Amino acid sequence: MRLLIPLVFSSFIFFGCRTSSVSSTHTPPVLLDSSTISLTAVSEDSSYGYTEKNPIQTGGGAAGERRYLNALTGPNGETVTYVRLGSCCAFKTPNGIINNTGLLDKYEVRYEGLNKSVILYLNMYDTGEMKAPVNFGYKK
Repeated sequence: MRLLIPLVFSSFIFFGCRTSSVSSTHTPPVLLDSSTISLTAVSEDSSYGYTEKNPIQTGGGAAGERRYLNALTGPNGETVTYVRLGSCCAFKTPNGIINNTGLLDKYEVRYEGLNKSVILYLNMYDTGEMKAPVNFGYKK
């Protein structure tokens, strides 16, 4: 039993860090630099990224999430800071780690002038069209 726990944990870390597959309808994101993707629009959907039911599909594992977050600015170009709060919200995906299941990551995000930090939900397993959430901008 003592050997089984580290084995399961290390398997979770190994498989949990893999990148998701990209479907033929989505092209890999264009990079501004090695740590930042290129966004081209702000979502008009007020729930985009703000709810577990409508997460931002970054793909690319944890690095994909960071590249996405690094692309965000405040609505007037303010610098964004973020802290990962942890994982939540199990969901089914063919790109999942165990039994086609993935977990969303929650990030606390803020920028100067924002009265209260916001929580964004990111899906590192699946790739979709990425936009900045409402009340954010993006680096150009």
